[in-house]
Amino acid sequence: MGRFKNSIYGLVVLVLISVSGKGQITSDRDLDFFLKQGVNASPLLNDYKNQQRNNQLDSLRWRAGYLPQVTASSTGMYAPVIKGYGYDQALSNGQSLDALLTLNYRLLGKGVISQQMEQFKIHKDSLTYAANWSVLDLKKNITDQYLNAYASQEQMDFNAEVYDLLKKEELILKKLTRANTYKQSEYLTFLVTFQQQQLTWKQAELQFKNDYALLNYLCGINDTTVKVLKAPDMAPATPVAYEFFTTRFKLDSLKNENDKKGVALNYRPKVSVYVNGGYNSSFLLQPYKNFGTSAGFTLSIPIYDGHQKALQLRQLDIQQETGTAYKEFFVRQHQQQINLLLQQIRENQQLYPQINEQIRFAKSLMEVDSQLLRNGDLRIADYILAINNYLTAKNLLRQTHINGFKLINQFNYWNR
Repeated sequence: MGRFKNSIYGLVVLVLISVSGKGQITSDRDLDFFLKQGVNASPLLNDYKNQQRNNQLDSLRWRAGYLPQVTASSTGMYAPVIKGYGYDQALSNGQSLDALLTLNYRLLGKGVISQQMEQFKIHKDSLTYAANWSVLDLKKNITDQYLNAYASQEQMDFNAEVYDLLKKEELILKKLTRANTYKQSEYLTFLVTFQQQQLTWKQAELQFKNDYALLNYLCGINDTTVKVLKAPDMAPATPVAYEFFTTRFKLDSLKNENDKKGVALNYRPKVSVYVNGGYNSSFLLQPYKNFGTSAGFTLSIPIYDGHQKALQLRQLDIQQETGTAYKEFFVRQHQQQINLLLQQIRENQQLYPQINEQIRFAKSLMEVDSQLLRNGDLRIADYILAINNYLTAKNLLRQTHINGFKLINQFNYWNR
């Protein structure tokens, strides 16, 4: 995801610069809107749907391939003998012609049909599982980017709020400076901070537009307008079993067992029958009577192949052992990951009381300092320090809030 974001980040910036002033912030949108748009626009999910359709067609084609097959064929041959030179007439008959209609039918046991149908079913279930996992990954990535964009929006709004506050203070300080309550140098110090805050606000606005454009890109939305993002409504899902992620191991095991059946069936006798009818003549004797028919069968019985069957079954056993080891490792790691995410979510939530208390003190100090500043009883440098403390506390709260959402997103992803 990081590499993907970096690869298109520059493109997004160029697009935003080219449409600067055209994209306006309008009515709000929520996370569900982007999730639905992303799922509907995903070409990968459409690919999986088409693969499932092809799998169904493969099943029908396989069935059709083992129905009676009727073919029409014709061959003609002429071997002239010139001045005694030519093919031996006893071997070549000089000339021949056949035109036949042949019906072939391979006799299949119930075991072969059952094994092949099970193979198609496992492939179908594998495609369904892959599509569901793709949806899960897509939703996780979209949610992460939505949280990035929402965090940028919060930062932009907060910087705009601080800018408005400083703008009011700047007007008051200008009057106090003209009245010689504060020195010109002190006013200029505040003015520099005020201008820096304006730049910070504009940078935050650009970052929000960048993150929003990337969110649209992920969801396949071709729109340059910027909407207000609603606060995400996210909570940790109730802990459940990890059946979704272990389904892949179950499907691999079923495929392995089905392959073993296929190996065993390949070593059973194979029988096919045929019947044909038509014209077959060398034109040597009563060619007008050479219309006829014939029937027959073919039988194939494997006797010895150098122990290839045993070797194939051993290979499948090794594959099963490998899959079992991967499953056991995943189960252990998955449980550790779930426990770690739950711990991080709890610890993140425990930060809120302390941060809110810090914000309350920082805001109270800033308000008191603002009143002292208007009375000329406070240095401007001290007021700027109070503002920076308030900014730091608010940014910490915003970052903690977003981190909590991202932890919940990861937890809900793995808690399937």
